[in-house]
Amino acid sequence: MNISILTLFPEMFTGVFGQSILNSAAEKGIVSFDVVNFRDYSKDKHQRVDDYPYGGGGGMVLTPQPMFDAVEDLKHRTSGEPRVVLLCPQGEVYTQQKAEEFAREEQLILLCGHYEGYDERIRQELVTDEVSIGDYVLTGGEIGAMAIADSVTRLLPGALGNETSAVTDSHSTGLLEHPHYTRPSEFRGMAVPDILLSGHHKNIETWRRREALRRTLERRPDMLENIQLDDEERSFLQNLKNEKESS
Repeated sequence: MNISILTLFPEMFTGVFGQSILNSAAEKGIVSFDVVNFRDYSKDKHQRVDDYPYGGGGGMVLTPQPMFDAVEDLKHRTSGEPRVVLLCPQGEVYTQQKAEEFAREEQLILLCGHYEGYDERIRQELVTDEVSIGDYVLTGGEIGAMAIADSVTRLLPGALGNETSAVTDSHSTGLLEHPHYTRPSEFRGMAVPDILLSGHHKNIETWRRREALRRTLERRPDMLENIQLDDEERSFLQNLKNEKESS
């Protein structure tokens, strides 16, 4: 996969892409990153990429020409049709399911805005997806682009040392992840649950599934609305709810 990022601040990505899983995946040839300063595509003699909005109002708006030329140049470098993702507070809230969708693509182009916003023609003609990483406003799209690049890269085959890690993470299964424990088996009077030391894999999987249900009920009950449960799991959740109400 290739992930291209259009930004006015390419230096922000140096540390992120040069460390940990992202760097390892790039070294293995699993993913490549292109960080492009779209100011380089400006035809303005001062390399301006923004201007005052028609109709008045505060702030500056990114002009269409540099972004159009940059995206078209990146498209010419590949044979397929890339997903062009606009980082925008008006976009669809980013989820693990969206990350999994993006991870099936060969190329992503992430557009990082600044200032008051984008010329609407960028949104209308260039973009395939509009994404927000949360209901808050940042100074630009760079942090959102980093989050997308990280969440997508770790899903690519070979990126993680343990191929089961990504598919069992919180949100990947539709539930929050179960608790984890490691050595020592007792620390400051706190012991690892006996079931995890039993070596009985089926019972351990049952425990993990129930703990994932418990944690999701406690922290994100809204997620349970879309989960398919068997009769035993529904009974387990109902007992948890009854205990909570009686306590």
